[in-house]
Amino acid sequence: MTTARTENTLSENTLTTWPAAAGGTVASTVPVGAVYAEGTALDWGASLVEGAVVLDAVVAPNAPWSAVVAKGHVLTIVDVGGNQSADCLLYNARDPEERYSVPDTLAWQGNAYVRTGTVLRSGEGRPLMTVVADELDRQDTIGGACGKESNTLRYGHHVMFQHGCRENFLAEAGRHGLGARDIVSNLNWFMNVPVEADGALGIVDGMSAPGRRVAVRAETDVLVVVSNCPQMNNPCNDFNPTPLRMIVVDPGRPGGPAAPDPDAPGTDSPGADAPRSAQPTRTPEDAA
Repeated sequence: MTTARTENTLSENTLTTWPAAAGGTVASTVPVGAVYAEGTALDWGASLVEGAVVLDAVVAPNAPWSAVVAKGHVLTIVDVGGNQSADCLLYNARDPEERYSVPDTLAWQGNAYVRTGTVLRSGEGRPLMTVVADELDRQDTIGGACGKESNTLRYGHHVMFQHGCRENFLAEAGRHGLGARDIVSNLNWFMNVPVEADGALGIVDGMSAPGRRVAVRAETDVLVVVSNCPQMNNPCNDFNPTPLRMIVVDPGRPGGPAAPDPDAPGTDSPGADAPRSAQPTRTPEDAA
């Protein structure tokens, strides 16, 4: 832990100071409410699967998001800035006590990685979603989610005021009547967690890039909860949090891939006759 005066600088970045329990201040070089730097390369992408677009949303850096994806609809997640982990939980929308299970998913497929063709299963062994397209070699589901407590343990007490994915999950799940007991082990889209020959794990530099995508098809009506990871204490995203784009299409209705819309990245509310994949209209500012 480093104490510092407010006028100190490090690498030309002003230190953010917080009151310390024992008096004085603790300092952090991690900016609060950080967003991507000016000039960051962004690729807003498009749906990986053709069909009528029923939902198109942008998840602001550090923010949570959720939506119900109807059975048969396909959700494409776009890593707009590259190497930005999309921590993800899945629930049976009709019975949220049935939710995504890491051990069931991995045991059924006999593999530690999530790839194209992986069936994402519940604790009942039933399919919730299937990975139908993936522009990365593999996706992670064993690295877990960051949180205030684990970040403090890893990086020091100067980060104790920063929220993590667990806090995002709790805030967003609460909008659907879910609480702490409903937060389980999660998926980490675009995060690189290799499994070594000796079983060791590590969160290392990502394999993604701006515009890379993964697409998952709902096998039942699924509540999807996502945290656009606020992690600013390791270099996986180059200390530069960027947006995510979430596109849901109905493959059974005519329509092409969603076109990029970087100039108006808000949430489009489905029309009255739209299929059931929907969420309340929310802007990135609302999510933050």
